[in-house]
Amino acid sequence: MKPNDMRTTPAGYFTSRWGLPEYSDWIDESMSWKETCYIGDWSFLWERRFKGPDALKLLSDTSVNSFAKFDLRQSKHVIHCNDDGKVIHEGILTRLGEDEFMLFGRGTFWVDYKLRHGNYNAVSQPDDWFNFQVSGPNAAAVVEKVSGQNVRDIGFMRNGEITIRGHKVLALRQGMAGEPGFELQGPTAHSKEIYDAILEAGRDFGIRQLGGRAVFINHLEACFPTILVDYLPAMFGDDTEEYLAEFKAAMPSFAVTFNIAGSFQSDDIRSYYRSPVELGWGKNIKFDHEFIGREALEKEVANPRRVIRTLVWNADDVIEVYASLFRKEQPFHFMDMPRDQRGFVYADKVLRGGREIGISTSRGYSYYFRQMLSLCVIDVADSNVGNEVVLVWGNPGEPQKEIRATVAPAPYKKDNRRVEMAKLA
Repeated sequence: MKPNDMRTTPAGYFTSRWGLPEYSDWIDESMSWKETCYIGDWSFLWERRFKGPDALKLLSDTSVNSFAKFDLRQSKHVIHCNDDGKVIHEGILTRLGEDEFMLFGRGTFWVDYKLRHGNYNAVSQPDDWFNFQVSGPNAAAVVEKVSGQNVRDIGFMRNGEITIRGHKVLALRQGMAGEPGFELQGPTAHSKEIYDAILEAGRDFGIRQLGGRAVFINHLEACFPTILVDYLPAMFGDDTEEYLAEFKAAMPSFAVTFNIAGSFQSDDIRSYYRSPVELGWGKNIKFDHEFIGREALEKEVANPRRVIRTLVWNADDVIEVYASLFRKEQPFHFMDMPRDQRGFVYADKVLRGGREIGISTSRGYSYYFRQMLSLCVIDVADSNVGNEVVLVWGNPGEPQKEIRATVAPAPYKKDNRRVEMAKLA
């Protein structure tokens, strides 16, 4: 597939998987994880249970992560790469038993594919769990009220078992909003009862329901790059042709719609792939085992070309884009608020001194910071915080606007995920 074949507009809105686009409004919802907390529904994610003597070896062979230490009820952010060390999928893996694991995300299809085409003494089966994210400074108080149990001693990326309305629920301590939080997981048959109970318990703590318009602003502020937003999955090569066909056949339509936009252009689809190093996940890569993509990543870790940063866009230049809508000549490409809702990988070229030095993605407006931000995979030599750069806004063949921007840290918002919950109100 060629990148130009992907320059089409997807039907519908990307926001629909999270329920309504807005519940209160996107500004109110985007403040929730800084001031109170939210409940967000990630139950659309895929789950697959892997069991057997070779289940851990299968997961090790297909992940950059080390499993030399992997405790019961521990979770890991696992990353799966192709032979070139580019991310094909990623997700969350939880160890439920000695030889039993639950994997969340698109990686379930890749690991199952490798199981069926390999020689492993293991089995896999799809599962169907609800997955409710409760994040923000009041998250622990809400979970404690709904369960009647103390959850403040659950370590980061560890799971505790709680009971809600008589149902056993796993409580994973995490923080996808860059704030303390939990993912509450269990069989989907109880999903509505559990969701309603959390919402009821959270009313005294200012809980908000997180809608689709605001959902990715936390990924932007906290620097959690996202597939089909910041990069394309590395599965369009000849070596993954069979897998791609299986993947498309197995997935719902929204998950196999690959659309790109923005000023960055390339005839090589690999230009839209990213490595774990480029996405800021280098710490997850461990060379204590053999895995797909190891050789390529060993070279990149030793000599990285690009890193991830936040770009802070010049407000006057952004205002000029909106002002063009009120002029008779063709306006600049519209910037949806708070971010694109259509499901493109918006990739805009970034320049410094006239040289192309990076690619900007995830453009979004942060009401908290009152700034337009984006993530940027940028050349190491130009990545110093405070550097001034220029990004080009607008698709090829349309009016384009050069927008000044400043290189800033990623994450842009202070990372509060590991705060001591015992100290929270």
